[in-house]
Amino acid sequence: MYNYFSSNFTLGILGGGQLGKMLLYETRKYDIKTAVMDPNPEAPCKIACNAFTEGDLMNFENVLDFGRKVDVLTFEIETVNVEALEQLEKEGKKVYPSAATLRKIQDKGVQKNFYKEQNIPTADFRVYPEKDDLTEALVRKEWEYPFVWKSTTGGYDGKGVSVIREEEDLIPMPDGACLAEKMIRFKNELAVVVARSVSGEVKTYPVVEMEFHPEANQVEYVLCPARIEPEIAEKARAVAKEVSESFEHVGLLAVELFLTQENEILVNEVAPRPHNSGHYSIEASYTNQFEQHLRAILDLPLGNTDSKVAGVMVNLVGHPDYEGQVRYKNIEKIMKMDGVSPHIYGKKQTRPFRKMGHVTIVNKDLDEARKTAEAVKKEIEVVSN
Repeated sequence: MYNYFSSNFTLGILGGGQLGKMLLYETRKYDIKTAVMDPNPEAPCKIACNAFTEGDLMNFENVLDFGRKVDVLTFEIETVNVEALEQLEKEGKKVYPSAATLRKIQDKGVQKNFYKEQNIPTADFRVYPEKDDLTEALVRKEWEYPFVWKSTTGGYDGKGVSVIREEEDLIPMPDGACLAEKMIRFKNELAVVVARSVSGEVKTYPVVEMEFHPEANQVEYVLCPARIEPEIAEKARAVAKEVSESFEHVGLLAVELFLTQENEILVNEVAPRPHNSGHYSIEASYTNQFEQHLRAILDLPLGNTDSKVAGVMVNLVGHPDYEGQVRYKNIEKIMKMDGVSPHIYGKKQTRPFRKMGHVTIVNKDLDEARKTAEAVKKEIEVVSN
């Protein structure tokens, strides 16, 4: 085992966005040396890592060169060159989560087919190599409206996902591989973050409930604990654990779920990294998700996943009417409120619905935290100069 602390051991992180930046809070806490690669010379991670490399995450040589210089490699975004990760593993480099795990998750078509093979409950779907193939299937009545259209690659933060109610809705969708998914009549959208260490220790976080913005298709509020029956919460955690075991991932796996009208739990999709649905844990949990990811990939004992207090997370996204140098309007007003902690991601430019930060509200009473979250949402605005 490496001496990770106050030593020459180097953890490499592919991707320099806000997830990496929050992971670096924890490496700083433990005095673990870090190197980060990102294409953006102004990436949020730059201020907090020991060494920063500007490089293309999808470029084979860039990822290979970077990976060879570190002891353990992880990533905070799925769009990285998997072939380079596979080559690094062949050379004996430790990559967590593994290239094999990422391969199954990176393409949503592959991911959904994997659930089918593993008998993991998920919404009915079809994968189409091109948009034209889907259009033909609709004409031949092999698939029907309404349904959810998803691009198989490159979707994030609500992009690459659309509800298709009629023929016209499909016209603006880009060409290329996609999947059509049956619309689910669900009561709630839930998520469970699962941590799994190198030696196989597994822990799940409490179930969270996600409330979505109707226009941007982005999470607006995350509530922990979810307002569901204890037996449903238990079922959701069990399904998430089963998904984790199937992927044999190391690190964190965020499992997004639907709770149907019939109280069934269906898997929507997963992310093999710290996730928006776990941000509440920084203030509300005994062990936050970023520290837990670190513990898991370094094969340290996993921490307690229980909550100390109820938490609600509000995403701070760019105001739809503003673009340019960012300004956080009324931030001092929300900082006067009890239990409110803003997190600013360090992106200098705002644009409509871009994730710029989040605010966590903690309270012993979830309903009170939810009320404060609404007050925060009304008060603060992400605008530009």
